[in-house]
Amino acid sequence: MFTLSQLESFVAVAETLHYGRAADRLSITQPPLSRRIQSLERELGVDLFDRAGRGVTLTPAGRALLGDARRILGLSDQAALSVRRALVGESGSVTLGFTGSSAHSVLDSVVGAARNRLPGIDLVLRERVSGSQLEELRSGGLDLGLLRPPVPAGAFEAVLVQREPLILAVPEAHPLASPSATPNIGDLDDEALVMYSPAEARYFYELLVSIFRDAGIAPRYVQHISQVHTILALVKAGLGLALVPAAAAAMAVRGVVLKEVDGIEARPVELFLTWRSSETEPPVLAIRNLVVEELRGS
Repeated sequence: MFTLSQLESFVAVAETLHYGRAADRLSITQPPLSRRIQSLERELGVDLFDRAGRGVTLTPAGRALLGDARRILGLSDQAALSVRRALVGESGSVTLGFTGSSAHSVLDSVVGAARNRLPGIDLVLRERVSGSQLEELRSGGLDLGLLRPPVPAGAFEAVLVQREPLILAVPEAHPLASPSATPNIGDLDDEALVMYSPAEARYFYELLVSIFRDAGIAPRYVQHISQVHTILALVKAGLGLALVPAAAAAMAVRGVVLKEVDGIEARPVELFLTWRSSETEPPVLAIRNLVVEELRGS
């Protein structure tokens, strides 16, 4: 079977139609160049060049081979480049989990940065609640996760990438929706509240319970829901108020007014980028570093 060096020599002669210039291009002398061409011709059982007369011209067989030879050499170069890019984390596939409530605050910048800086990596996105992300990180279904605390120590490593305040979602007919109203956490005492699910949105549930306990208030939980967009829909329907991450403003739900709340400034919502402690794949580490840089630098 012919070799890449034989094809490279053939293409050089075919494009220059001169053994001397082809040898200079390849940084070799003419004798080894001639031997490569002769060996290729023996391998294929055809003459590739017409050597009659003073010049060198391609035979019909040579012309037929030239296009394929160029493609083979191009594929060889591409394969070598792909391997080098994979080794330094510039190509491959990385699966990133994210929570629904974080999508509006982090995904646009992460996806944009990945496309611009690591275009060779196929970034696969999976919306999951935090508990499911941890399970899939363990099983290998996810490479990275953007999730809420707590993150178990030992099997995972994590870095805090975002803090955002909680804000109050109010139906537009509610008195607290008035432009002149300045809600305080105490205003939620005995108010109907759309609450987070203690199972599927445990982090938010426990955070709000601790906030209410510290404030000495007891809202009335009318529903337990896991997703912020559904909570906003129930607020719009008039079922009650809700505390949601500030990024919920990007959802712009008509009929829902979002207000800052005095008294909870010190209790922001946290988001962590998480990965397996044993992770060594270059593309995963490249995306990890990009996400940390993009979110912590923003």
